[in-house]
Amino acid sequence: MRAFYLSDQSQPEQSHFVWAYRVSIENQGQRTVQLLKRSWQITDGMGRTQQVHGPGVVGEQPVLEPGESFEYTSGTPLSTPSGFMRGFYHMLDTVSGEAFDIAIPLFSLDSPHQTGAVH
Repeated sequence: MRAFYLSDQSQPEQSHFVWAYRVSIENQGQRTVQLLKRSWQITDGMGRTQQVHGPGVVGEQPVLEPGESFEYTSGTPLSTPSGFMRGFYHMLDTVSGEAFDIAIPLFSLDSPHQTGAVH
């Protein structure tokens, strides 16, 4: 997981700050799995939190055989110059039909416009 501040899409004078993040998902298990849904918790520098839920990622619901990986880039705007995100991928074992979640660890959204270290 890597996050990038997008200065060309941000407008700090209007409290509009934008980040992209790149995620690589690898199936390290022995069964074929599919990413069905995602759930994000996005918190801005003021502590305001929004929940984002939806099918798949970037319009896809990738199926991963053992050892396969899938990489994507997405983004999020905030009204503060920093924040953080965490979440879950809701997965399905395509053989057994068992649903399970994969936790996405907390990561920082930092910009050169923040005052002091927040995270």
